Amino acid sequence: MGDHPTILEGIGAVVFDFDGTLADTTPSHEQALRAALQPHGLDIDPGWYLRHAGLSIRDLLAKLPGARHLPHDEIIQDSRTHLLATIGCITPIGGVVTLLRAARRAGLPCAIASGASRQLVQPGLEALGLTNEFAAVVTAEDAPRGKPAPDLYIEAARRLDVPPSRCLAIDDAPDGMTAARAAGMHVLTLIGGHLAPADGGGDQTGQTRARRYPRNGDCGLPGGPRPAAPDPTSAGPASPAADGLTPPSTRGA
Repeated sequence: MGDHPTILEGIGAVVFDFDGTLADTTPSHEQALRAALQPHGLDIDPGWYLRHAGLSIRDLLAKLPGARHLPHDEIIQDSRTHLLATIGCITPIGGVVTLLRAARRAGLPCAIASGASRQLVQPGLEALGLTNEFAAVVTAEDAPRGKPAPDLYIEAARRLDVPPSRCLAIDDAPDGMTAARAAGMHVLTLIGGHLAPADGGGDQTGQTRARRYPRNGDCGLPGGPRPAAPDPTSAGPASPAADGLTPPSTRGA
């Protein structure tokens, strides 16, 4: 089945998280939140952010020490303004996009299940040139509860008309993996740039995101230079080892 028969064998649909999974947006999200919090005299610890990066910004603020009494709506709007100003800087995560292309060539429907707002996810898909690859885009506005509750993934499966048990979920964050498993889906995550079973939990994914963080002055900050983005229309190399995908039969080797 395409270039990745082992990964997609027996699967009826693939559901992707967006931030940190399909698109390398974690640095820009942290920087935008930090910029929005600065006028209120509050900063965020990078390690704390990595552990909670799968949450929506509203849920992040609810958990952030010292942020309880701050104007959350104002901070959310300021953060989104920063993010939209740099949306053209985001780049796709190559191995995940390669799996997306393989799934589409195999005729599998694909969906997004993101805890972020549609105001950010839709422009992000457009920036990556991937809008037409998804039969459904489920965002924070489409489910009563965000991750780690399973609602977003269940809604994505419903819109694809595929039972959750036949869906493969791809998510980089601990809360996202918990949500997908609670929905009854098969789950892969990102470890060291490779797709691997999510059984190992979230610590390794946090380390993976940390290695992708840019220096100050890179594209994630307003006014920084834009890196050359990988071509998201490319189907990628045929070799799983070359494109960052690790078939289940060889993982752990």
